Amino acid sequence: MRALPSSIPSPLYFSSYSSRFPRSPSSSASIGLALRQPLRRPLVVPHPSPFLVYYRSPASLLPEDSQLSDADEDEYEDEEEDGDDDYVADEFDDDDISGDLSEGVELSDVETETLEEVEVETGAGSLFEKPKIQRVEKLCSEVRAFGAEIIDVDELAAIYDFRIDKFQQLAIEAFLRGSSVVVSAPTSSGKTLIAEAAAVATVARGRRLFYTTPLKALSNQKFREFRETFGDKYVGLLTGDTAINKDAQIVIMTTEILRNMLYQSVGMASSGSGLFHVDAVVLDEVHYLSDISRGTVWEEIVIYCPKEVQLICLSATVANADELAGWIGQIHNKTELVTSSKRPVPLTWNFSTKSSLLPLLDEKGKRTNRKLTLNYQQLYVSDTKSYKEDRNRRNTRKRGSETNTAGIGGDSGQPLSRNDINTIRRSQVPLIVDTLKQIQEKDMLPAIWFIFSRRGCDAAVQYLEGCNLLDSCEMSEVELALKRFRIIYPDAVRESALKGLMKGVAAHHAGCLPLWKSFIEELFQRGLVKVVFATETLAAGINMPARTAVIASLSKRSSSGRISLTSNELLQMAGRAGRRGIDERGHVVLVQTSYEGPEECCKLLFAGVEPLVSQFTASYGMVLNLLAGSKLTSPANGSDNDVKTPRAGRTLEEARKLVEQSFGNYVSSNVMFAAKEELSKIQKEIEVLTSEVSDEAIDRKARKLMSAAVYKEISELQEDLRTEKRRRSELRSVMELKRMSSMKPLLEELENGQLPFLCLQYKDSEGAIHTTPAVYLGRVDALDATKLKGMVFDDEAFELNKAAEMSDGMKLSYYVALGSDNSWYLFTEKWIKTMYRTGLPNVALMQGDPLPREIMTTLLDKNNTQWEKLSDSDFGGLWCQEGSLETWSWSLNVPVLNSLSEKDEAIHMSQEFHEAVERYKEQRTRVSRLKKKISRTEGFREYQKVVDMSKFTEEKIKRLKTRSKRLTNRIEQIEPSGWKEFLQISDVIHETRALDVNTNVIFPLGETAAAIRGENELWLAMVLRNKVLLDLKPSQLAGVCASFVSEGIKVRAGKNNSYIYEPSSTVMNVVDFLEEQKIAFMDLQEKHGVAIPCCLDSQFTGMVEAWASGLTWREMMMDCAMDEGDLARLLRRTIDLLAQIPKLPDIDRQLQKNAVAASNVMDRPPISELAG
Repeated sequence: MRALPSSIPSPLYFSSYSSRFPRSPSSSASIGLALRQPLRRPLVVPHPSPFLVYYRSPASLLPEDSQLSDADEDEYEDEEEDGDDDYVADEFDDDDISGDLSEGVELSDVETETLEEVEVETGAGSLFEKPKIQRVEKLCSEVRAFGAEIIDVDELAAIYDFRIDKFQQLAIEAFLRGSSVVVSAPTSSGKTLIAEAAAVATVARGRRLFYTTPLKALSNQKFREFRETFGDKYVGLLTGDTAINKDAQIVIMTTEILRNMLYQSVGMASSGSGLFHVDAVVLDEVHYLSDISRGTVWEEIVIYCPKEVQLICLSATVANADELAGWIGQIHNKTELVTSSKRPVPLTWNFSTKSSLLPLLDEKGKRTNRKLTLNYQQLYVSDTKSYKEDRNRRNTRKRGSETNTAGIGGDSGQPLSRNDINTIRRSQVPLIVDTLKQIQEKDMLPAIWFIFSRRGCDAAVQYLEGCNLLDSCEMSEVELALKRFRIIYPDAVRESALKGLMKGVAAHHAGCLPLWKSFIEELFQRGLVKVVFATETLAAGINMPARTAVIASLSKRSSSGRISLTSNELLQMAGRAGRRGIDERGHVVLVQTSYEGPEECCKLLFAGVEPLVSQFTASYGMVLNLLAGSKLTSPANGSDNDVKTPRAGRTLEEARKLVEQSFGNYVSSNVMFAAKEELSKIQKEIEVLTSEVSDEAIDRKARKLMSAAVYKEISELQEDLRTEKRRRSELRSVMELKRMSSMKPLLEELENGQLPFLCLQYKDSEGAIHTTPAVYLGRVDALDATKLKGMVFDDEAFELNKAAEMSDGMKLSYYVALGSDNSWYLFTEKWIKTMYRTGLPNVALMQGDPLPREIMTTLLDKNNTQWEKLSDSDFGGLWCQEGSLETWSWSLNVPVLNSLSEKDEAIHMSQEFHEAVERYKEQRTRVSRLKKKISRTEGFREYQKVVDMSKFTEEKIKRLKTRSKRLTNRIEQIEPSGWKEFLQISDVIHETRALDVNTNVIFPLGETAAAIRGENELWLAMVLRNKVLLDLKPSQLAGVCASFVSEGIKVRAGKNNSYIYEPSSTVMNVVDFLEEQKIAFMDLQEKHGVAIPCCLDSQFTGMVEAWASGLTWREMMMDCAMDEGDLARLLRRTIDLLAQIPKLPDIDRQLQKNAVAASNVMDRPPISELAG
């Protein structure tokens, strides 16, 4: 079998309107060359021209039997691109359609002016003076002649045939000043132009630029676009399994490829840097930084990238672009932020119901269109129902009393119930054919129609197969293009989609082959496909704009049920609408479903964009590359003794500094800084307010409001009141001490007998009183609980106030009890409300068994949960700790307070306590009388105003202290992210002997793991170094490798494994052997708290083995339970892993040879990526 050519041609060569417009000699020549040498011609996607949309297909007749409801797509739609499709679309009856008639297509004023300017500037019939590639070459030659100093924003803008936008100009200027740039602008606003201009400047200077994208398909598209601008020799491509002209000045690559290059430059496991002569790196779609599974890659690139390299970060609109720019500026180099909220093609938001297509918003764009509200829809449904029932009465000529036909909700004015709302919504759910008619009548085609499942997209195409959206000329062009495609890629033709394709309708999702998707994209850009039903992945940067974006639902299914779209996802899909230079406005159509109406649409639309959130996580590859130092190598003389190759590795502290430079830590540090700043302000404000409520401050304010005599009288009385209040507080303390003194002997007495019940009482921070029944265990210093004793006696938090000693010399103590809520309580005598004579018997269940008090003491000391302070006082605090499952049965035996009788209370207070109570009551009465006397004085009202103001201030102080406490807790909880995981992974690496963390010596296993790309690099390295793989044939090796990369691949809904090729017994034996290794490795990971998955799934190994054995694509797909796109993706993942094996250090040569053979056999059409 032959290997895949480095550049695969496009199946389409002709301009989309070659039959309508004359071609220049140069274009004719290029087309002729393509016809003569089809296998050497790279894919060239023509740029859309303003002329190409000003014709209109005749109105299509949509048959009544083509019916598919957007609402009922939920019965088959899958929210994830690669998820199961468990539902099938249902058919519905088509009702009459009402809508505005199309008024035809006319050039807007802006478009007319643009065309006039072009004619004046060119002075000829050609649209442009020179192709862009010639202008780029001219600028490069001028720079070579006169020096790089001539490059400025005007020179770079001159290569375009239109005036660049302000934000593009600002970003280019920042780049030319030597700064890194963060650009945040709406989808389809022209951010790529900034990267292209930077590439022109970089190439002109003779330097290099790397352009990264998150998707292979997007990398392939950028590769084609940049080759149109710069020519083949200046542009290269790296996507893991594809390498074309990798030493070019401009290299397009996936983001992971660049991250691995940077590992080589910052790590010690391998030498050499891939950033040779690189001046700039473009991070396209940098908002992927928030992606849970892959976001860490973008952060690592920024952290590891050499500081002399300029970064150009292109992002969709996000809420915290300033934080992103600030982070890059702090850890990389000077960074400027350029933002734009203006779209070059404005969007209009529409809403489709069964009866009409209406604007979603009112005229001011601030709220929902009144005609779409539930009340308006209720009236519409009621009127329709009344009309139909009235017509039925007339037709049947029935007589009698009239019935209430007010419809849903009636005329009572009662609010709509949930059932009424659902009924109204269901009645207004349009069929797909309804919405299609509406947008076609308003001349809003072509459209991208987002449906969140593959089966939903395919079913929609099938339902519209009877709807012809193309004229005869366009159908001929599609037929011709399809014939060419079939000749070049016969196995890539999706036969089930051909009928819809000939009518101008197609599906685009991960279940399709990449070649077929590229074919659909080209037809759509040529105007030969009017509606593309696509999953949300089409919105992720693929340059395929349309006039209209239809979003079928605002929610999608997931493994945990239905989830709503985020505002960022909605705006990303909506951004596909509106073609720059073609459409005056873009249109977004949201559709009524059984789940969402216009209210939910507006709520999501007005929610605003979401911020970027760090997803930084450590991996085996990261740890190995950052820590690795000396490595073991075999000496040249062939002796058996390993030697160390000296090389400096990073210390843990150095690695920590790198890891803690993550975006999440930057944001956290900002949060911490802001929190500390706010905490400082609050504490200063508390100090100021506290001084305002002091007695001296109150007296000063009162003196200003009263005469001297009145003030003297009331101040003397207030001084007396303060003295009496101090006396009252002292008597309260004495009373409390006498109460606790009476309890202490009783507590000591009960420690030697049964486990009595008691009642604890405290007030929380809000002032609410809580009472908890508990079973008393004993005094802390008398229990055999070593850990608890050490904590209470060593921790200052549990230290008792020496001033709180009892009058008879007895000291306060800490006690322990188990509450009925299965919580341990640690308390002093202060918190005991009462004690009871009843309790749990302290008797062993069987002779020789430990006593209940001993069992509970052991369980208490065994618990590792932190103690939480519930309340505090001068007589010690009350602490709480959650119990365990073992203490739960004990807590169930604690009775509720209602079942405990007052007769059983064991507390008998002393005579001294009762005397203290009487003295306290007398003093309280004395204070009350003095307050009444003060209230009768002449200046009391003025004085009361001052007191009231002070009370208000005290409340404010209380709120500020509460806020201060929350901020303090938050600051304590903020800790650098990523480092804990880093240490846990390093422990696993150390134990597997991949790297000695103490000496930084990297062993052969670590070398292999450091160089490999995958989700769990250490697991892959352990497998690939296993001798069990050496006896496998190339096809069997491919099957085994497929088991490591089949994560997320699933069978098609309604199929089972009987439609999948079985692997050979040899492959199954190897996989079974590796399963034991996997279990042991997973146990090791769990031991150290690492949760990185290890993939080993034999379900699809037979399919890969069959393909590697030479089976044809038709044989593979015959009654196959897998979608074509899934199988192609699995095969490409396997090829990617096989292609890595020959490049990995310390891998057996026989295994490398077999991997090369298997990769060469597998890498053949139709799974070959469309690279050029």
